Amino acid sequence: MNDTDSFVRDVSDGCTLSVRVHPGAKSNAVAGLHAGAVKISLQAPAVDGRANDALIAFVAEKVGLPRARVLLLSGVTNRSKALRITGKTAREVWMALFPEVNC
Repeated sequence: MNDTDSFVRDVSDGCTLSVRVHPGAKSNAVAGLHAGAVKISLQAPAVDGRANDALIAFVAEKVGLPRARVLLLSGVTNRSKALRITGKTAREVWMALFPEVNC
């Protein structure tokens, strides 16, 4: 992670994460970066908030936190979303989402 990685930012008691969601995918996965956001593929469809629920559950599991620590800040009906993650720094979230990248 370096200073140009603006998709995850430290805030008091945690960080914010910019996400671009691909609902209805074959599997749940971090698919890379897209337009200044982490691209996340989700099996859940974008119907009745199921993709949002799946996103929160997926990110919480990836970063090792309870779902209650991941909050959807914006993008309820949009593929571009912002999450607030309490209890993890931007670096910790980066390392959890991209463990294969040597930081």
